[in-house]
Amino acid sequence: MPDSGIVKYLVKLRFEVDGVVERADVIGAIFGQTEGLFGPEMNLNELQKSWKVGRIEINLESKNDKTRGEVIIPMSTDIGTAALIAAAVESVDKVGPCSAHFNVGNIEDVRAVKRKQIVDRAKLIVRDWSSKTSSEGENLLKDVTESTKRAKVVNYGLENLPAGPGVYSSELVYLVEGRADVVLFLRAGIENVVALEGTSVPESIIELGKKKRLIAVLDGDRGGDLIEKELAQVVRVEKVLRAPTGKEVEDLTPIDVLNMLKAEGPSAPRRERGAERAQPRAPEEPEEPVVLKARELYPDLNGTLEAILLDQGLQEIGRFPISELVLKMEGTSGAQFLIFDGIVTQRLVESAARVGVKGIIGHRTGELNEVPGDVRIGTFRDLGLE
Repeated sequence: MPDSGIVKYLVKLRFEVDGVVERADVIGAIFGQTEGLFGPEMNLNELQKSWKVGRIEINLESKNDKTRGEVIIPMSTDIGTAALIAAAVESVDKVGPCSAHFNVGNIEDVRAVKRKQIVDRAKLIVRDWSSKTSSEGENLLKDVTESTKRAKVVNYGLENLPAGPGVYSSELVYLVEGRADVVLFLRAGIENVVALEGTSVPESIIELGKKKRLIAVLDGDRGGDLIEKELAQVVRVEKVLRAPTGKEVEDLTPIDVLNMLKAEGPSAPRRERGAERAQPRAPEEPEEPVVLKARELYPDLNGTLEAILLDQGLQEIGRFPISELVLKMEGTSGAQFLIFDGIVTQRLVESAARVGVKGIIGHRTGELNEVPGDVRIGTFRDLGLE
C-alpha cells in the first residue's frame, strides 16, 4: 500500500480449493469474480488506485490435492465498505477450474490494536521513569497536566469581580457584564477579561482604566445601553462592541466571540454613543461550505484520532494520525482548512497559520494565547455536533 495510505482494517478470510492452485490463481479469482458486483467505484482495482485497498496478501499450502490458505486485505475505508468487500470475496466459488470455498475469519481494527500497543508502551515508560525520578516526575507531570487545563475564573479587585487570570498581566482587558460572559471568553481562549457585575461601574474598573487599555463587550439589549452610558462617564474605554440586537453575550459561541473581536481589529475606532450598531448576521444566512463539509466528515472522523486537510475547494489533500499532524501538515501545500479529532492548541494554530490554513475545527480548544487574525477556529460543539 502507498506510504500515504492509512490502514484502518485488515479483512481476513480462510479458503479451501479442491485442487492445486497458486497465489496468482487466487488473486485472479478474487478480482475477476467480484468485479462489477456493486458498480465500478467498488471494484478492487479502483479501490487500490485510490489507496483505499492495499496489497492483498495470500498465504497458502497445497496437500493431498487440496489447497488451503488465508487472504488478508488491508483497507482504509469505513467499516461498512470493508464488510461489503469481505462478503464479496466470500462469494468466490471457483479458483481456476477448481471449486473453492471462502469464509470471513474476522475484520481486525488496526487502530484499536495500535492504540492498545501505545497505551501499554506508555505504561511501561511511566513505570520505568517514575522508578528513577519519582519526586521530579510528579512535579513534571503536574506541570504538564496544569498546562492542558482550561483557565479558571479568578477574583479581581476589592469587589471580587469574576475575571480571567490574564487581567493581571495583559496590557489590554475586555470588560463584560457578568460571570457567564467571563466563562465564555475563557472557553474561547481569552483570559484578559473581567466582569462589571452590574450597571454601576466598580471602583476597581475605574482604576484599571488608568493603567490598561479597555474594550467593552456588552449585551445587545437595554441593559447594555445603560452600561455603555455609565462607562462613558466614569472610565476611559477604547471601544465598545455589542452582541447582536436582542442577544446577550453569553448566548454566543466561542467562535462568535473570536469573530467579533477579529472583525473589529486592534485599530478600529471606539463606537460613539448613539451611533448605529452593526447589524447582526441574518439568521437565515446559509452555513458556510466548510461547516457543511465538517458536518459531513464528523461521523467518520469522530473517535479516530485523525486529521483531514482540505484545499480551497474543500477537497481532501491529506489524512493523518494527529500524532503526525504538525509534521505532515508542514510538508503539505495548498491546505486551507483543518478538521480533526483532537484539541486545538497554540502550537497547532501556529503551525497551521505557517502553511496558510485559514480555518480549524476540532473537538475543543486548549489555552490559546494568540490567534492570527486571518485564522478562524471552531469546535464540533459550536456546530451542534456534540
